[in-house]
Amino acid sequence: MNFLDLAPLAVVLPIFGAGAAFLARRNIRLQRLITIGILCLTLLLEAGMVAAVWGGQSYAIHIGGWQSPWGIALMVDGFSSFMLLISTLVSLAVLFYATSQGLADGDEPGPVSVFHPAYLILLAGVSNAFLAADLFNLYVGFEILLTASYVLLTLGATAERIRAGTTYVVVSVVSSVIFLMGIAMTYAATGTVNMADLAVKLPQLDQGPQLILHVLLLIGFGIKAAVFPLSLWLPDSYPTAPAPVTAVFAGLLTKVGVYAIVRTETLLFPGGSVNAGLLVVAALTMVIGILGALAQTDFKRMLSFTLTSHIGYLIFGVAVGGPLAIAATIYYVGHHIIVQTSLFMVAGLIERRAGSANVTRLGSLAKLSPALALLFFIPAINLGGIPPFSGFLGKFGLLHAAAQEADALTWVVIGAGLLTSLLTLLAIIRVWARMFWRRAADAEIPNPMLVDQWTKVTEQTTAGGAKNPHLGLKLAREMEAEALPWGMRYATGSLVAAGIALTVFAGPIFDFCQRVAVELIACEPYITAILNY
Repeated sequence: MNFLDLAPLAVVLPIFGAGAAFLARRNIRLQRLITIGILCLTLLLEAGMVAAVWGGQSYAIHIGGWQSPWGIALMVDGFSSFMLLISTLVSLAVLFYATSQGLADGDEPGPVSVFHPAYLILLAGVSNAFLAADLFNLYVGFEILLTASYVLLTLGATAERIRAGTTYVVVSVVSSVIFLMGIAMTYAATGTVNMADLAVKLPQLDQGPQLILHVLLLIGFGIKAAVFPLSLWLPDSYPTAPAPVTAVFAGLLTKVGVYAIVRTETLLFPGGSVNAGLLVVAALTMVIGILGALAQTDFKRMLSFTLTSHIGYLIFGVAVGGPLAIAATIYYVGHHIIVQTSLFMVAGLIERRAGSANVTRLGSLAKLSPALALLFFIPAINLGGIPPFSGFLGKFGLLHAAAQEADALTWVVIGAGLLTSLLTLLAIIRVWARMFWRRAADAEIPNPMLVDQWTKVTEQTTAGGAKNPHLGLKLAREMEAEALPWGMRYATGSLVAAGIALTVFAGPIFDFCQRVAVELIACEPYITAILNY
């Protein structure tokens, strides 16, 4: 079986699954089975696709047999298949998390249950964007995922979510209009929107029109990727959504914009004409984002700022260019998707365990919830770039590539990257010290429930006049198991394990990323696969 010929199913399966889930809208159990089944099938398909292109291959699929550049083409190469696999893996883990939360809460759907159909439509849009081989199909993918995200963001229809959703919709519409203007102007200048055809025709334009088209596309993609100064909408939008929605948004939505930027810089405009501007944007995104994170007391808002901050590393890698920098960027994208999603899932567990994710109200969680503390600690130090985790490996690859041929501006951005990594670690240490390590009674606004539980665990530990930590730990585990459904914990743990796997198998994965980077920079495999039909 050639899995590459089945690549359109990565889009078609979630769409048909969404339709089936909508028809089963009055049967939440059937909806869950349909959604989980569709994502499992999609994950198997994409694993086969990655295996098929592991050695280096670019494979084009021409929908309906229409020859490029006239017809719709899908491109399966190492970059698109890697992004598809990571995205579906994360989506499946979040779906198990959401399912366990729903089962524990016993929440029954209303007349129309939209979470599962919208969730599958979101994944279909993401998959379509990753496979798209022309700008308009990429635009369609963006609109599909954004439409579904509007629904997911406002689930529950609270005033806070409606306000955040309104901001998100306005920003998304603006970015879509800018992108659509870029498509229209590109078509007017070249007569095509096929990306392989554009790679041939755009260099034939004068420098002025090229720069206008280049910047217009980057602005549209930059809003979606949440790079500074186009990122101010994100910290106000994501934290208000339900925990599973926030987690999947954090993992996927901004990375679609990053993916589009990588394609733009390596395929459409490979000359590096705006690299200096991208370096400045990368530095500002990193530093301003992490300074915003340090100012937060709400853990979910802090994670939202670290999310935007670390997008700066990805833009940095794109601006540096070269096989090593692009390979490190691809590797760091995978790391960022997994680690940020797992931390937002942990934030949901903290809210459920303590009733709040505000660090001023929390303490003693390491003693009261040892499993939750471990689920936080591993991805947190990974995000902070502690060796030997994938966060350190990705950053080291980026900085090493930049230092090889660095000019003065690049050295400034290297310094910004090092500073951002240190400040990220500081932010993580502060959260650990305040939420997990200090006594609950020492919090600025003590949480009576946590104070009472800390007292009970302490009394159990010293019961009978002798110190017996096993009794206290047993009670803490019992209280943790009662507050946190096992499915939510195991779903989060699976992504934490995926982050560890990204470290354990860093060698072969980074070798794969280097082969992908060589193909991206060469452009010829992509162009040949699409146009030589």
